[in-house]
Amino acid sequence: MKSTLNLKFIILYIIFGFLSFFTAATLGNQLLIETLKVNTAQNMYKEANILTTNYLPSYFSGETTAWSVHTQLSAMKIYMNSSLWFVSEDGTIITASNWNNTSAPSSIADFDPAETAGNQYLTGDYHGYFKEDMITVIAPVIQGFDTKGYLLIHTPVSYIDNICVQLMKPFYITIFVIYIMAFIFLIGFQYFILLPLRQITDAAKQYALGNLEYETPVHTQDEMGYLSASLNYMAAQLKDMEDYQKKIVANVSHDFRSPLTSMKGYVQAMSDGTIPPELYEKYLGIILFETERLTDLTNDLLTLNEFDTKELLLDKTDFDLQEMIKHTAASFEGVCTPKHVSIKLVLVDETVLVHADRRKIQQVLYNLIDNAIKFSDNDSTVTVEVTLKNDKIFTSVKDTGIGIPKNDQGKIWERFYKSDLSRGKDKKGTGLGLSIVKEIIQAHDEHINVISTEGVGTEFIFSLTRS
Repeated sequence: MKSTLNLKFIILYIIFGFLSFFTAATLGNQLLIETLKVNTAQNMYKEANILTTNYLPSYFSGETTAWSVHTQLSAMKIYMNSSLWFVSEDGTIITASNWNNTSAPSSIADFDPAETAGNQYLTGDYHGYFKEDMITVIAPVIQGFDTKGYLLIHTPVSYIDNICVQLMKPFYITIFVIYIMAFIFLIGFQYFILLPLRQITDAAKQYALGNLEYETPVHTQDEMGYLSASLNYMAAQLKDMEDYQKKIVANVSHDFRSPLTSMKGYVQAMSDGTIPPELYEKYLGIILFETERLTDLTNDLLTLNEFDTKELLLDKTDFDLQEMIKHTAASFEGVCTPKHVSIKLVLVDETVLVHADRRKIQQVLYNLIDNAIKFSDNDSTVTVEVTLKNDKIFTSVKDTGIGIPKNDQGKIWERFYKSDLSRGKDKKGTGLGLSIVKEIIQAHDEHINVISTEGVGTEFIFSLTRS
């Protein structure tokens, strides 16, 4: 970063300064000189017209002498810093005001008053009579509707150059001030853009190296700050995901290792005779139980993997939700009887059709009712209730069991999570049931909520859309 953007902007800054001064010294100076020439020529022509109209015609009428004209032109020479020539029609000098030790010729060779060719002025040494370039204007002297002579005014170009130099000084100072201000802008760019960008780049390198705890130290309220906050958020999410993956691997490893260790121990004990044959049936039952637990865990992981890989395709059809509830509740008769737990169904009188994946909604009902029975006390009741509200159908599964502690209610949807109260009641559970329930409901673009009080009971409510 230091050798690229920083260097590029410094080079551009230097080039900008060079081009600014070069442009001002060439194009700006030339444009100013040309403008001054035109303005000076216009002023000279105005003064010449005043003289040729109001004063010089009196010479040809005999009212004014040549000496008087000479005196007037000498005064105008000082006022205009110019050389003034009063000539006849053929170019003969009648009188002139000398300028800079340059005397006027007695006659202008090849005099042509039309040599300006439609322009107001000529530029040059005027037929070699001057040692430097002059601006020359020619104005006719008219007396009695006839052109009797001409007034020529010569102003040195060096005079205009001197004016131009004086006018360019403030211009150069202004450009220098702008250049200094551009330097301040360059420093601002370094501080407000380049430095935060370098810090964000360093943070990206840290994240690429796996250091997700690194925090980008940019907290401005602009796009850079927003980018920094986004990177910090991304790093936090990646770290959470990494921690979550480690947690899942640890939980899966634990849940697989425990039953496998138990099964291996029992099989070894049976094979080496530590367990007598008459106890085989007992320990084979334990091994079967652990096998079923591993099977349930594997199936649950495969189900969740469908959601994670976005490969879950819902097979939506129209079906009667209340009929499904009746059949699902009936399947728990064998589980409820030993605990003397009854399932109470509170249904509506009309047929309730929903458009959803029948198999997966049945899985939701099965998991919720299974949990309700599992965590209910003996001789209690589990209530399944259906209510209608506009185009939504709300299904509630409520028990009067141990409840869920308030601090644990936000965690029950996490995979493998089991509250301390549930561990004693749920020996075979994998901690994935509620995660599967939530994934299925969310896949249907619906919602599920929990209301629970510790020692009182728990109620799960999920919504579906009527077909």
